[in-house]
Amino acid sequence: MNVKSIAGQLGEGRARLALPSNSVRPLAGRWSVSDFVALTKPRVMMLAVFTAFVGLSSAPSRLDPLTAFVAVVGIAAGAGAAGALNMWYDADIDAVMSRTAMRPIPRRKVSRFEALLFGLVLGGFAVMALALATNRTAAALLTSTIIFYVLVYTAWLKRTTRQNIVIGGAAGALPPVIGWVAATGEIGIEPLALFLIIFLWTPPHFWALALNRTDDYARAGVPMLPVVAGRTATTRQILIYSGLLVVASELPWVLGFAGTAYGAIAAICGALFLLLAFQLNRSSEADRRAAHRLFVFSIPYLFMVFATLLIDHGGGSLWPMRSSHDDRPGASVHAELLPQHLLHRQLLQRGLTCDTACLLWF
Repeated sequence: MNVKSIAGQLGEGRARLALPSNSVRPLAGRWSVSDFVALTKPRVMMLAVFTAFVGLSSAPSRLDPLTAFVAVVGIAAGAGAAGALNMWYDADIDAVMSRTAMRPIPRRKVSRFEALLFGLVLGGFAVMALALATNRTAAALLTSTIIFYVLVYTAWLKRTTRQNIVIGGAAGALPPVIGWVAATGEIGIEPLALFLIIFLWTPPHFWALALNRTDDYARAGVPMLPVVAGRTATTRQILIYSGLLVVASELPWVLGFAGTAYGAIAAICGALFLLLAFQLNRSSEADRRAAHRLFVFSIPYLFMVFATLLIDHGGGSLWPMRSSHDDRPGASVHAELLPQHLLHRQLLQRGLTCDTACLLWF
């Protein structure tokens, strides 16, 4: 299908979405807890929580375990609130897309009003918990992230521009910054490097998915890049962003924020990511496998990069000791002994570094 015919579907989709949503019809049955869990987009929330945890753990300031736990719960609730509010606003789009038609609102398991109320209450709890447990700066940043995702991305960019996922991706890239600020009270260059990695990862990840769902997005009236620009332009943009991502993933090592092991693993994963992007760029229009391979690999790629950084920092502020390798030039101050120095000394006497202890724990 060419771009013109898809553009025609895009216009028809927008006209169709102007009609009253079927979500105003009576609910099919009583809701269950699982329906509200689904509103939070659990997979997206888990990714946000994990990257926030890495930002929190990598910070030079130490939080006690209870405070850190509350901070992570608050960030998780904030991500879930953003997901619920996204589903509330996008109920009309979700109802006509095969990928999202089984969500709670299109299935009439939850009403739009219930989703809105749930999202607002959960968001309020998230911000309050983070403010009380850590600091107001982190709470304000979480608030801004939810507002940006719901109002700027969902309500504005998603339906109006091909750059929706590029600009809107900033919201999904902020969790590690929020985690860092929760521990330190301020923004540093290190969490901004983590922000950049996720920010550049987002377009290739979602465009690879959208390439095989072009008709779906066109029918829903969403101007994703493959819909309005075609496959060739999209694969070229994916290749460009993938190259930038590979460079950005080395920033923690370049800045002295991570060690050589991180730099090597990030380089290997980045090379594989770039290879898949290159194969996609060279593939034919009928080949759906190349886009699927890149999309599938993009998820463990991001996990590997952040998990390696977490291990490199020895679990950071949530571990009873600091990493023993952080005496490298330019590194953040992570080498001081904490009150639990006796445990640290026992590990060293047995020939275990902090990184080895983390590996054994995981």
